[in-house]
Amino acid sequence: MPRTRYGISPWVHQLPDSRRPEFPRARGESTSNVVIVGAGLTGCATAYACAVAGLRAVVLETGRIGQGCSGRSAGLLLPEPGPSFRELSAAHGLRFARRAFQSWRRAVLDAAALIRRLGVRCGLDAEESLLVASREDEKSLRREFQARAESRLDVAWLGRKPLQKESALEVGSAIKMHEAFGLDPYRAVIGIARAAATRGVAFFERSHVTKVRFGRKHAEVLTEHASIRAATVIVATGTPGMEFRQLRRHFKRRETYLALTEPMPAAMRKMLGPRKATIADTRVPRHRIRWMEDDRILIGGADQAATPERSREAVLVQRTGQLMYELSTIYPVISGLMPAYGWELPYGDTGDGLPYIGPHRNFPHHLFAFGGRVDSIAGAFLAARILVRAVQGEPDKTDEIFAFTR
Repeated sequence: MPRTRYGISPWVHQLPDSRRPEFPRARGESTSNVVIVGAGLTGCATAYACAVAGLRAVVLETGRIGQGCSGRSAGLLLPEPGPSFRELSAAHGLRFARRAFQSWRRAVLDAAALIRRLGVRCGLDAEESLLVASREDEKSLRREFQARAESRLDVAWLGRKPLQKESALEVGSAIKMHEAFGLDPYRAVIGIARAAATRGVAFFERSHVTKVRFGRKHAEVLTEHASIRAATVIVATGTPGMEFRQLRRHFKRRETYLALTEPMPAAMRKMLGPRKATIADTRVPRHRIRWMEDDRILIGGADQAATPERSREAVLVQRTGQLMYELSTIYPVISGLMPAYGWELPYGDTGDGLPYIGPHRNFPHHLFAFGGRVDSIAGAFLAARILVRAVQGEPDKTDEIFAFTR
C-alpha cells in the first residue's frame, strides 16, 4: 500500500531539483528603488511588475522561493475573491462588491495572459468554477446568483440535471462561472521569478529580514549579512510578522487543509465521467474540489484556527483522513481511494474576507499585501498591480477597496 506524504505539497515534492533555481544569500551594502520581502507568488509577480515599470527591485526570501504558501495552494485562478457577493454588499455596499468582483476577474485574466506571454510551463488550463448548494441552501444560493446577475457579473445558473452532467453530483444546484484556470502554482512562481531575474531583479534566498529602519526619505532593510537602502519596502509575507504586530489585529490566523488522492483506477474514473470544472460547496467550512489531469482528485477544506506546533503533525493526519472521508460522501464511487499527499496551508483571514493591499499610516515607506481567503491565487496578481501603482504614486480609485482604511 502506498504511503501518504504529509506536510509537503505535490507541486513542491514532484519538481526535480535540477529545475529549482538557486539564489545566493544577501550580503553587503546596496541600494535599490524597492525591496520586496517574501518570494511567493505575490512577491515574484510584484518584482516582475516593478522591473517592467523600470524600477530596480531586490527580493528577500527567508526560505526558498515559492515553497511557502504559494507552493502549497490548490493552484486555482478563480474569478471571485472568496466572500460572497451578498456578504460584501452587506458589509460595504453594492458598488463596493461589484468593484471587488470585477477587480478579481481582471486579475485572473491578467495572470493567465502574463503566464502565457512569458511562456511559463505550469500546466495553465482553462476551467469553469461551480459554487454548489445542497437542497437546504438552494434558496440562499439563488439569491446570491440573482445579486450577481443584477450587477452584470458573468454567471449562469445550473439546475439539478445540468449540474449532474458537469460534476457527477446527484443533488443540488450551482452558480457557474467562466474564466477560471488551474495550474501548478510552484512552477508558476519559479517561472515568473526567472522572468523577473532576466529583467534585472536581484533575488536572495535564506535571507531573513531582522529589522527595517525608516527615516524621512528612505528605509533600510537589514538581514544577518546585508543592509539594503530603498525608497519603498513591500512586505508580501501573507500575514504580518512580529515586527508588524500592530497590524495583526486585522487578521485571524487560520489554516486550511488539502489532500490529493492516488490516481483513480480506470473503472472508477469511467463511472465518474469526464470532469473539468472546479467545485466549491456552501458548507462552513466549505470544500474545494479540483480534478487533476492524471486522474487524481484534490480536495481542500476543514479550515480551523491555527494549530499549535506541538500538535500540528497529529492534526494534519486527522484532517487528511477527514477530508478523504468527506470526499467519499460527495462521490461514493471513490470510497477506498487513498490520499497520496496531505498538507496544510496557513492564512490570515480578515473581517470581510478580502486582503489588505497598500500603505499603512504607521509605517512610512512601507507597502503591504496581507490576508484574504486562499481558494484563489488571483489575489497575488491583483496585489502586484496595486503595489506598483502605489510605488509610482499613481494609485487607481479602485485600489481603495483593498486598503487598510476601508
